[in-house]
Amino acid sequence: MELFKQDTTTNILPYGGEVIYYGKVLATQKADNYLDILLNTIEWKNDEAVIFGRHIITKRKVAWYADNEYSYTYSNTTKHALPWTKELLQLKKLTEKLTGHQFNSCLLNLYHNGDEGMAWHSDDEKALGKDTAIASLSFGAERKFALKHRESKHKEEVILAHGSLLIMKGATQSNWLHCLPKSKKIKTPRVNLTFRTMVSNMQ
Repeated sequence: MELFKQDTTTNILPYGGEVIYYGKVLATQKADNYLDILLNTIEWKNDEAVIFGRHIITKRKVAWYADNEYSYTYSNTTKHALPWTKELLQLKKLTEKLTGHQFNSCLLNLYHNGDEGMAWHSDDEKALGKDTAIASLSFGAERKFALKHRESKHKEEVILAHGSLLIMKGATQSNWLHCLPKSKKIKTPRVNLTFRTMVSNMQ
């Protein structure tokens, strides 16, 4: 597997957490192949959420894979994990090698175009533990990833390239929110793999 060597020592956050952007870690052809496989083999389902008592079904699709039959609850809905595919295990191994962290699960997001995004939030659910690392692999359309400090409101942004890797760790989820802004200019899909470590099996 062809990799790109990156300077991975730079924290893009000025304080209160650690976010490392590795840039492209897969050659374009390899990333293209993974994108095609992920679009066509993952068991995608429309995401659901209960917000202020209303049941919302999003255009964005999600999938949840893990070592065991973990359940994962966020936005007042619960998802049950599927067993890893061959390609997801390959990407998990690559991510673990580059980041030095071990992961036991992956939440995947499919954004069909720039009309779909993610509002400000933090990944601080109890099942993830406190201040655990979350690594994000991106495939497809380049999208802006924004972070905002909870108190100071200071913002940082990075463009996530096709075949790129980013990791959030330390106190990032406690101190910062993040989002994927919408953009009318983006007409092609993006697949995002967020590798996580579940600390409790909530079956």
